[in-house]
Amino acid sequence: MKLITAVLWAVAMLVGPQKSVSTPVSVDLSSKNLTSVPTNLPKETEILDLSCNNISHLHKGDFQSTSDLKFLNVSWNNLEEIDPETFPDTPFLQVLDLSHNGLKNLSGQEYLLHTGNLSVLNLSFNQFLTMTLGREFSSLVKLMRFTVGAKNISVGDFKSIAKVKLHTLTLSLEEDFSYEPGSLEDLHAEKLQIVFQRKEKPKLDLVADALSAFAEVEMMNLANGYQDLSKQLSERGKIFSSHLYLTNIEIHWKDLTDYVNEVLRTTISLLMISDVALYNPPYSETEVTKTSKVQTFEIRRAEVKSFFFSQEAVYNYFINMPVKNLSLVETPIIHMTCPKFQTLLQQLDFSDCALSDSIFSRMEDEKTVECETLGNLRNLNLAGNNLKKLQLLSKRMQYMKSLQHLDLSTNSLEYDGMQECVWPSNIININLSSNSLTERVFNCLPNWTETVDLQNNQISAVPQSILELQRLSSLNLNSNRLRDLPACNAFPELSTLLLKSNSLHVVSVKKLEKCFKLTTLDASLNPFTCTCALRRFRRLGFESEDKSSHTHIQLVNWPDDYKCTYPEELRNCTLKEIQIPEVSCNTGLLAATILIPAVLTVITVLLLCHYLDAPWYLGMIWQWIRAKHRARMQHIDPEDLIGIEFHAFVSYSQHDADWVQNSLLPNLEGPAGGLRICHHEKDFVPGKTIIENIINCVEKSRRAVFVLSAHFVKSDWCHYELYFATHQRLSRGSDSIVLVLLEPLPQYLIPSKYYQLKSMMKRHTYLEWPQEKAKHRMFWANLRAALQANLPQA
Repeated sequence: MKLITAVLWAVAMLVGPQKSVSTPVSVDLSSKNLTSVPTNLPKETEILDLSCNNISHLHKGDFQSTSDLKFLNVSWNNLEEIDPETFPDTPFLQVLDLSHNGLKNLSGQEYLLHTGNLSVLNLSFNQFLTMTLGREFSSLVKLMRFTVGAKNISVGDFKSIAKVKLHTLTLSLEEDFSYEPGSLEDLHAEKLQIVFQRKEKPKLDLVADALSAFAEVEMMNLANGYQDLSKQLSERGKIFSSHLYLTNIEIHWKDLTDYVNEVLRTTISLLMISDVALYNPPYSETEVTKTSKVQTFEIRRAEVKSFFFSQEAVYNYFINMPVKNLSLVETPIIHMTCPKFQTLLQQLDFSDCALSDSIFSRMEDEKTVECETLGNLRNLNLAGNNLKKLQLLSKRMQYMKSLQHLDLSTNSLEYDGMQECVWPSNIININLSSNSLTERVFNCLPNWTETVDLQNNQISAVPQSILELQRLSSLNLNSNRLRDLPACNAFPELSTLLLKSNSLHVVSVKKLEKCFKLTTLDASLNPFTCTCALRRFRRLGFESEDKSSHTHIQLVNWPDDYKCTYPEELRNCTLKEIQIPEVSCNTGLLAATILIPAVLTVITVLLLCHYLDAPWYLGMIWQWIRAKHRARMQHIDPEDLIGIEFHAFVSYSQHDADWVQNSLLPNLEGPAGGLRICHHEKDFVPGKTIIENIINCVEKSRRAVFVLSAHFVKSDWCHYELYFATHQRLSRGSDSIVLVLLEPLPQYLIPSKYYQLKSMMKRHTYLEWPQEKAKHRMFWANLRAALQANLPQA
């Protein structure tokens, strides 16, 4: 029921003007076992679905709180009665579905007097014995689509709507249906749909009246009686209808071809057959009428119910039909033959089938013979098939000298560039979107084409060395992999260039200057790098936005869909919003801006160094010299391992102490690691200065482990520990320092005084603490291996 609701609402949107384009308020109460209309409906309700309930009576006031109601579905209830005053409170009601209920009299639907804005009304599958419409139907002056059914249709039944100009009238016929010839004379509708019962034979009098009174006739659910319909057509003189549709039918091949041949002999201009179950297909050729006034023949969603038959006979019947427009779509055909003689066909549509590269060709003496009888063909649609080789397809079409529009989208096309393509010379529009084509495709395009659609392929660049496409005016490269704009050298007439959703970081406006006739450019939804290189493109965007500007290029979707992806602080900002300072892009100005403060800074530092005798760096060197002096006085030889008590000294920020205490030490010391670890909370000697303790711990440890984090590089004591360990490294070797990266530490976060740390991180491997628990064991094993050593006192 939700599908029916959606379809009917869509129809209402098409046939009537709307007050608002906002999303309508919808209430779905279908299949809720309701016996009456709820009284607590939202006041703003515009769509109300009450289908599949047990409502038997609609009363006055049921909809008094929903004055904005436009769509009402009460189908599939037990509805038997509707009060005449049910709908005065719903002046905007446009769609009313009362089908599949128990209403009994079409002459007594007085509630319709208050539904003057109805555009869609469905009264089918009720219990109407006769089709006699009451006078209240004459008030439905805006009615466009009317669906109704009854047991009997007689002359005069439709007099009440004689002045109503319908778009579509649908007659849903019931079992044992009777029809009086001439009953449709009072109707004025553009299209008549006749829904037959599957088991019933079509009423020939009804079909005859339909073909005499309506421009379009659609017969649905036919399963038999085709011989009678064919005979009826053969005996008719004049037919008023120009469009004939057969929908959701079951038919045998002979019945189908007989009926089609008879239609081809009439004045009907369009025959469309959709949702076909085809039985008993042929084993041999079927003759088709040689001449016809039918312009268009279409079969959509046909399914063959037999496994053994001649596919070539089926294909030959359709391809040799004497029509100008032939469509065979959404049908699993794998091949199409070539017409036996030069054909009148101007348009072929074989989209969404299963065609292969062998289309239109045949094999003779182990050689491929191309088709030469489609010389009048102008439009060819092969979208959505199993086509793979673009060069082969150009050969299949080389003799279609009149071909102008070609659609090969949504296939699996590739072009390897090994052989030249041989397209016919008159193709002006080619659609190659949604394939697997690369930049080589530019060497396989028709020379005189004006419009090329290559969106959703795998093109990363437009080659410089390609044949000039002198008439190309529109090029669609949306959703590819382009990193830069294509040059216009090969496209002198290019006026529209679409580059949406590619990989453009910077747009070279210089290339656009050579596109002399370019008027429309779409470069939206690209990952722009918002740096100096993008300034000229931003200026182009502002100029295209300014109507008084003299620029001739219009940027599509500017500025909303032009956003930065880098740098990070500008991500998702539009190019219009950001600021790129002149100083950052002008080299001379930037040099002056940097040089003057730099000179002033140097002078200031020199003055400070001259007048202030205690910079922290000099103080740190002095403390290290004093500590080394004490070490010599205690007869400790720094080149020997004697006196080393620990495998490692751990340096870390106090902010990372929890990780060191709870993770690092338990995995290195004791039974888990078997290492002796020195750290300040346990091994610093009271009474000594912090500097002395640091130096002692570093010297008594075979290696130094530094736990690096954002907090580490902010700690002065960590800086001291790193400084002294670095100098100790000169005597112990480059492996005496082990770096453990506790969290990501970008280079720009490390202060300049940690230049030694930056150098070590660039030149030496460090261990990173993994966030995944499964990797912890490997981390500890690697760290223990890096620290393991035989100590003199171990």
